[in-house]
Amino acid sequence: MKLEALRALKNAYNIEIACLTEMKDFIDGVQFGKAVDLLAAAPRIGATGCGHSGIICQHFAHLMCCIERPARFISPAEAVHGATGFLQPGDVMVFASRGGKTKELLPIVDICKAKNVSIITVTENMESPLALASDVVLKQHVNRETDKWNAQGTTSTTALCMIFHALQAALLEETDYQAEQFALIHPGGAVGERLNANK
Repeated sequence: MKLEALRALKNAYNIEIACLTEMKDFIDGVQFGKAVDLLAAAPRIGATGCGHSGIICQHFAHLMCCIERPARFISPAEAVHGATGFLQPGDVMVFASRGGKTKELLPIVDICKAKNVSIITVTENMESPLALASDVVLKQHVNRETDKWNAQGTTSTTALCMIFHALQAALLEETDYQAEQFALIHPGGAVGERLNANK
């Protein structure tokens, strides 16, 4: 390995550690509280984003299913071709867009508004079109991406993932979700074996 590559490897850790440490200062308890309340009460949860944000939204939908909050990722391309039929009045749609201007997502906002679906947006740009159209906005903070051009979705995906992990941790408490419930729906793998060991 080149010396420059080793430096870049170690610096990537430093950049992302700094991002998560700094991001705690941007936690808005009121907005997070509203998000948790909406997610806890929603019959269904949708999540959408493009590129790396979309990939992390898929992870979020799975996290929600793991605590029995029915959820699915809705591809921006499929959303405007009928997939938003999954959403019904009273549901919640989670949007992820660092800049808050992703053109593919804006038509989905109109659909959600017309269907009385609540909107939670995670973005760095609190004055963006997505943020201004949302019921709840959660601040994403990114110091810089880990690549030398500050261009690829690295630190930004870690920041988004952290927000989703924090939401799940809060929802576990808010809904009083128990390990026994998770054991029922997750009998597979080492986790399933551990959770079901004493049955």
